[in-house]
Amino acid sequence: MTTSSDIAPDDHDFADDLSTQFRQLAGGFGEVLDALDADAWSAPSPCDGWTAREVVGHVIETQRDFFAGHGVDLGDAPSLEDPAAAWRTHSTVVADRLADPAVGDKAFDGHFGPTTVGETLLRFYGFDMVAHRWDVATAAGQDLRFTDDELTMMETAADGFGPALYSDGVCAAGVEAPADADRQTRLLARLGRSA
Repeated sequence: MTTSSDIAPDDHDFADDLSTQFRQLAGGFGEVLDALDADAWSAPSPCDGWTAREVVGHVIETQRDFFAGHGVDLGDAPSLEDPAAAWRTHSTVVADRLADPAVGDKAFDGHFGPTTVGETLLRFYGFDMVAHRWDVATAAGQDLRFTDDELTMMETAADGFGPALYSDGVCAAGVEAPADADRQTRLLARLGRSA
């Protein structure tokens, strides 16, 4: 996964790259949301106690809280009456904010040490968007498959989180995958999900 230390130091280049990477992650999440019909939003998701609509609300709310905690105003929260539209509105605002190098470069002491808003957004909230994309798709009865690059990103992130992966509000305790499970099933099991 690309981090700020892997990118050329030019602020404009980093902002462009950060905004592009966020748009790609957000776009993948949005494609799943756009494919859902009205009835699917109330379907239970693999996240215990959450419907598909509530998963989208969680992703939006946690990103809004993260930005607010670093002094970045995203404006009014979008209505979840239409979760797909709410996501399009939210993700567009976030990508626009990330076009400002001062936002992504903002440094702070995170859970794992010194980091930046941009690096945390890609490392943790990017992980969150990919995992919850599967949750929403599964709630709607879709068989979503991760790409090899997404699997690598998720595995690398999970390795980096260590025991914090199972902190309150992150992932449920891992479950045992079948002995003949494929790579995606093993990853999902590690994230507390049964494929």
